[in-house]
Amino acid sequence: MELLYTALLYLIQPLVWLRLLLRSRKAPAYRKRWAERYGFCTNKVAPEGILLHSVSVGETLAAIPLVRALRHRYPTLPITVTTMTPTGSERAMSAFGKDVHHVYLPYDLPCAMNRFLDTVRPKLVIVMETELWPNMVSALNKRKIPLVIANARLSERSAKGYGKLGGFMRRLLSKITLIAAQNEEDGNRFLALGLKRNHLAITGSLKFDISVTPELAARAITLRRQWAPRRQVWIATSTHDGEEQIILQAHKELLKSFPELLLILVPRHPERFNDARQMVQKAGMSFTLRSTGEIPSSSTQVVIGDTMGELMLLYGIADLAFVGGSLVERGGHNPLEPAAHAIPVLMGPHTFNFKDICARLQQADGLITVTDAASLVKEVANLLTDEDYRLWYGRHAVEVLHQNQGALSRLLELLQPYLPQRSH
Repeated sequence: MELLYTALLYLIQPLVWLRLLLRSRKAPAYRKRWAERYGFCTNKVAPEGILLHSVSVGETLAAIPLVRALRHRYPTLPITVTTMTPTGSERAMSAFGKDVHHVYLPYDLPCAMNRFLDTVRPKLVIVMETELWPNMVSALNKRKIPLVIANARLSERSAKGYGKLGGFMRRLLSKITLIAAQNEEDGNRFLALGLKRNHLAITGSLKFDISVTPELAARAITLRRQWAPRRQVWIATSTHDGEEQIILQAHKELLKSFPELLLILVPRHPERFNDARQMVQKAGMSFTLRSTGEIPSSSTQVVIGDTMGELMLLYGIADLAFVGGSLVERGGHNPLEPAAHAIPVLMGPHTFNFKDICARLQQADGLITVTDAASLVKEVANLLTDEDYRLWYGRHAVEVLHQNQGALSRLLELLQPYLPQRSH
């Protein structure tokens, strides 16, 4: 099975290049840094430190508190953060700057992976969530480098798929030092696939360990005063194709009852910023682009959030938030970021990526589910009209966040045996 997997991976490389070129038509970053994707990263990383892999934006955001805590605990240990996508790469660079090194993780080809590990020579590898690359896992196992899967989750659907791989999956899991799962349900799925119980820990979700810093809160207050000192604001974030149309239809309807209402629209992927702009134009609404730095006038109806790394700031301006990827079957994006600002959170019915978190928010009156433009209009209108109702949902959302924090400190304790003693 391992040989077949590797042979197929080598065979499909021309298709991989073609896919990168096709994607680069909308996002030119896909045309750059191909050498890194094959393990060539000399002078871009510092060896003998911690290697942390977060495939894209969501995982990188979850990794931010962990990386900051590791920098604080082990100030002399270099950290290299790897991603697979340009958006993840931009997020990592904007979050960490020069504090960490950053390159793409190479494709899971033995030659590329070994070349990469020869350069990085990590003391510990942390993979966020569930990126299980067989050749990478085997190479780390052969080199006796500890591998920890942090904030691990495994959906029922993924578990069924992995279950079909039988012995291959058991061998792969036996080479992983530790899986720190988000909850018992995820942990049990790993055990059912053949993970030994002493290689499993339940830490909770790192996504709860976010907070609004005083500096961020101050920036949000300043921006709100500039943009909408006397207007109500709602935000729709991480939207996918098919969702912007629903959001704009709802906004058009809401403007009839709330003529001064401002919408901040933030598509999930940068390559779709232009699509969103065209949709807003087609809908006949006046708009500004966040990237221009222009302050919305009293007649501006939509601000398109076409910048990277500003989501937490933009949530701080809004009175309520819709989180995308949930009206279409993408599984939803992180509802805890708006919850951190104590504002009501609305999502569509497709939230399987955040099943546990959404269930907790729903039970505590911290999440409102909508299904289409009409239900979105109804719920947003209720929240805008009734301040007590709005504060109720916002308060409960942030309470869920605070009650479930602690995964970070639990994970740091688990990582301690694999890292050098802290110097006091």
